[in-house]
Amino acid sequence: MGTTLAQSFALTDSWSASNVAAGVIDQTGTLHITGDTDYRFRLASVSKLVTAWAALISVEDGSVSLDDQVGQEGCTLRHLLAHAGGYGFDNGAPIISPGRKRVYSNTGFEMLASHIATQVEMNFDEYLFEAVFAPLGMSSSELLGSPAADIHSTISDLALFAAELRAPKLLARSTYIEATSPQFGELEGVVPGVGRFDPCPWGLGPEIHGAKSPHWMATRNSASTFGHFGDSGTFIWVDPVANVACFALSNREFGDWALDAWPQFSDAVLIELGR
Repeated sequence: MGTTLAQSFALTDSWSASNVAAGVIDQTGTLHITGDTDYRFRLASVSKLVTAWAALISVEDGSVSLDDQVGQEGCTLRHLLAHAGGYGFDNGAPIISPGRKRVYSNTGFEMLASHIATQVEMNFDEYLFEAVFAPLGMSSSELLGSPAADIHSTISDLALFAAELRAPKLLARSTYIEATSPQFGELEGVVPGVGRFDPCPWGLGPEIHGAKSPHWMATRNSASTFGHFGDSGTFIWVDPVANVACFALSNREFGDWALDAWPQFSDAVLIELGR
């Protein structure tokens, strides 16, 4: 475990959160970590990345297909993973036809998790454990509510998932490339709390940086950088060009402070690593 990022990690002291932990996997694959490694945080919407990984595993094992019809006419599992299903943030009814706009939706992720649970004939939290947590050794992680927002985990466990996002072992390379490439790529949409973007690229679960600016990722991140943030003060990104993963957990609600502090921290990490 590396300790060379002390200068960057010191920036997290200014986040005014009662608990903060952060981690980086550098270009050599070395893990750098700071904070209480045993404290369990609510991941909020970072949960969507883990849920998406389970969904993609269920596609690979043949339980479901990305072309499965889920919800309103014309809406598929692929649409829901990419926030293109036409469902609002937190309501059961569709608000627009599929594939028209990038409408960020907790509902869509709850729908796709329910679809997978039906097809695999087990509760989604059990499938998530068997598909993702157990094989990655994420022994402190648990789904306690919505698969869109209620996974609880530690920075140590998130480091294991970050390593998977950086160099997957649970997914075929072709699936991984598709998941981290823009789906319905020209759609405009809103990243909640950040802004409206046209286009607003998204993969099969991960948000993709593209040309979004200003943004919660680093200003130095490549356009192919992907990840997610959560409103409980959490984020994770992987930059395939820099070959770096960066992630942080806090219990300070997302707000303007994060749009200032997170890019500053992420840029500092990349500079300190010489990327």
